[in-house]
Amino acid sequence: MNFLLKCAVVALSVFGLLAPATAQVSFAPMSLTASTTLADRHINAALVVNAAAGLTLTLPDATGSGKMFEIVIGTTVTSNNVIVQVANGNDVMAGYAIIGQDAGDTVAMFETASTSDTITLNGSTKGGIKGDRIVLKDVGNDLWHVEMIGSGTGTEVTPFSAAVS
Repeated sequence: MNFLLKCAVVALSVFGLLAPATAQVSFAPMSLTASTTLADRHINAALVVNAAAGLTLTLPDATGSGKMFEIVIGTTVTSNNVIVQVANGNDVMAGYAIIGQDAGDTVAMFETASTSDTITLNGSTKGGIKGDRIVLKDVGNDLWHVEMIGSGTGTEVTPFSAAVS
């Protein structure tokens, strides 16, 4: 390996832009049909939730690693909820959800609260309709950044809450 290539590999590794050889990172979409604790194998893949009866996705501990998870609803939730939650009572989410309203060409935007740690999609007022998308990034110790774009029906309400203790 020539000197410049070695320098590039070292730089990418130092800045976390090169996955370790032991990591199994895939960019192919992954279908999720049961509750799952997200791990390195889920990084950078479109995680397509195909669970009309809902499921729970648990994020890993937020450490500032830069890990990013993209969740896409592949099947509209028809009973129960799709829940995305942090790993522990210290982690929180900061960000927003934009939910398109079904009564016209308007949207509702919801911000997280300082204690938000859970996203709940119910297939109706909180999102959870086929095509909805959530991106979560581990941006700091105990902190996940969240961006959600989705669709809603009825009178839309925030999908964020503080439910993990």
